[in-house]
Amino acid sequence: MGAQKGKDLLLRAGDGAGGFVAVAGLRTRQITLNAETVDVTNADSTGRWRELLAGAGVRRAAISGSGVFRDQASDIRLRLIFFESAIETFQVVVPAFGTLEGPFQIASLEYRGDHAGEVTFDISLDSAGVLAFTAA
Repeated sequence: MGAQKGKDLLLRAGDGAGGFVAVAGLRTRQITLNAETVDVTNADSTGRWRELLAGAGVRRAAISGSGVFRDQASDIRLRLIFFESAIETFQVVVPAFGTLEGPFQIASLEYRGDHAGEVTFDISLDSAGVLAFTAA
């Protein structure tokens, strides 16, 4: 993947009607994919090199971002998902890479504001089930 504009990485939340809407006005966003390993090294491992069990670890995705709310509706939507501890379908669009979609739970939602500036927020989501990836 070559250089891409950061603003083109999009985070969308399910709208409850089968579609997606952009999550507020995110200025920064990040996606992290992790796969835990299962170590099966034993006394008979060749040269005492570590051995891993393929396909056995837990996979997870974490998404985070910060920005400003575009409108009251997007603020209310995210707060509702958070306070209900709901699992919602989110979609991450990574330009020239693809789209990751599936269930996520909002792990944290933080608000802050400077005396002479706007209120901003930080959001963190953790995957809560099987994710689908569609290549660009």
